[in-house]
Amino acid sequence: MVDAYLWGDVNRISPEAPVPVVRLNRRSVTLGGAGNVLLNLVGLGLSATAAGFVGDDEGGRQLDRLMNESGISTAACITLADRPTTTKTRVISGHHQMLRLDEEGVGPTSSADTTRLIAAILAQLDNASAVILSDYAKGVISAEVCQTVIPEARRRGIPVVVDPKGLSFLKYAGATTMTPNLREFEIATGLEAGYDADTFQRVGQDLRDRLGLDYLVVTCGDKGIRLFDNDGWSQFPALAREVYDVSGAGDTVIASLTASLVAGLELDDTMRLANVAAGVVVGKIGTTPIQRRELRDAVRDTQLLEQPKKVYEAPELADLIQSWKARGDSVVFTNGCFDLLHVGHVTLLAKARACGDRLVVGLNTDRSVRQLKGPTRPVVVQGDRAQVLAGLASVDAVVLFDEETPYELIAHLKPDVLVKGGDYEESQVVGGDLVRSWGGRVAIIALVEGRSTTKILEKSQKGSNGF
Repeated sequence: MVDAYLWGDVNRISPEAPVPVVRLNRRSVTLGGAGNVLLNLVGLGLSATAAGFVGDDEGGRQLDRLMNESGISTAACITLADRPTTTKTRVISGHHQMLRLDEEGVGPTSSADTTRLIAAILAQLDNASAVILSDYAKGVISAEVCQTVIPEARRRGIPVVVDPKGLSFLKYAGATTMTPNLREFEIATGLEAGYDADTFQRVGQDLRDRLGLDYLVVTCGDKGIRLFDNDGWSQFPALAREVYDVSGAGDTVIASLTASLVAGLELDDTMRLANVAAGVVVGKIGTTPIQRRELRDAVRDTQLLEQPKKVYEAPELADLIQSWKARGDSVVFTNGCFDLLHVGHVTLLAKARACGDRLVVGLNTDRSVRQLKGPTRPVVVQGDRAQVLAGLASVDAVVLFDEETPYELIAHLKPDVLVKGGDYEESQVVGGDLVRSWGGRVAIIALVEGRSTTKILEKSQKGSNGF
């Protein structure tokens, strides 16, 4: 498709009709539709080949020129004499789209033309690292195209990524992944208004299973991205600071996702990168592809602004610990109330971390702190205490427990080293027997003399400067 833009200013309403008068300043034209996906791929440093239909008209000649200028191969493009090139002309004033004019032909192409397109695509597979089916419901990405290209690509070990359209997604069966937006997902699965999170999860997994996808990605606008895979479903919050235009955001997501697949990134990193990329392009006016430099800068900014996740529920943390151990890391566990974090706490945690490769901190809930310390404690609520601990470089994970002792939590997490601060004997450490039973050890670390939350509170009540 061709995306054409008419840029201008609005200063008055027409005397002929109640419509704004746009004073035209400039015109621009760029690749649209699947062409925008190609521009995103090139912007991320990949080489790309276009496959599809163009008209034997000015729009088709514009497409050919724009692709050549961008370094995109047109080796699999088929020119049709009886169908115009899809052209979308947008009138823009300031940050607002005033009007869009579409020139296009829709509906299925002839059997002969479809056969020519399939042959052109298959001829490119020997040099392909991935295939994207970017469907705009214009009659190009037919069931025949999908069910010929998908199995042939997968047979060769080439991932197939689909941006779908339509009431049914069955023609995309067997693809690696699919990236519908939320509305497309709701329509295709028959979800009705008012559904809850459990229903959303069940329907998403059912769709993934029915189509035989490795995983399913649902883009949800300002709610971010939802991922369905073998481990269940995950959500990645939107990262855009200011949204001007969502045009082309889905193209950027599918391009960055595919680039990540080609580069061999882990799935979680792939989703985060796609989310960051989408956040960049929706902050621009018009359909604008991502550039590698912009993505690198946005990733850096995101890393500076966001603290990595370190607070976990016990079952999730148990799985994470298993993955750490599978990589050969030894896991250290310590626990406490950590109310009003002070130098004694920080020193203990740093020394505990030195006893292994990963440090897990078991944190008493507010209820269990009250049971241990009395009704006036804790001073700091459990959520804040957990986040403060998570901000320490020495701490790899924080998990809350509600029991009087962490015995059951230790049994569930199975750490390699159990650390306790103070003048304890090993035999007195809660959970020590468990850790030793699976070949672990107990370490006792001396506390910093005179440093405790109780002493801080006593000095505060006396009006002292504390420590």
